[in-house]
Amino acid sequence: MFGQLTDVEIEETLKEHVVGRLGCHANNITYIVPISFAYDGKYIYGHTDEGMKIKLMRQNPSVCFEVDSLANMANWKSVICQGVFEELANEEERNKALGILLGRSLPFIASKTVQLSPHWPFPPSDYDHIKGIVYRILIKEKTGRFEKEDKPWYYAS
Repeated sequence: MFGQLTDVEIEETLKEHVVGRLGCHANNITYIVPISFAYDGKYIYGHTDEGMKIKLMRQNPSVCFEVDSLANMANWKSVICQGVFEELANEEERNKALGILLGRSLPFIASKTVQLSPHWPFPPSDYDHIKGIVYRILIKEKTGRFEKEDKPWYYAS
């Protein structure tokens, strides 16, 4: 069975995940890249270094974000968001975003992309020690779909 996720299911999916895919486009280049993120109900927050995605989002702040859960090929859900990129240079906004990123629940074994400071998993006393670019995406539209297997293929009827 295929269907649409409810608003509540969309919010749950965004809040329970820490890795999604960011799509951006500028100058005839479309770029899709996995990112670690945090979601607060309004914004997707991210942290990165200079690179292709930042270059493209500065040129065209309209972006797409996707996150999915895949139990197996017959049981999955996917959320797609349309939004607007904003680089956070203001110290207060940057620190708020870093606090949200540092406060998210992460798996015990985590990649370097979520370890924002050398003191990880402990937050630094001063966020100025966290280098790199902090950004957020204002979500303008969210949609969600799912597939749920009615009966396993091996079910004997």
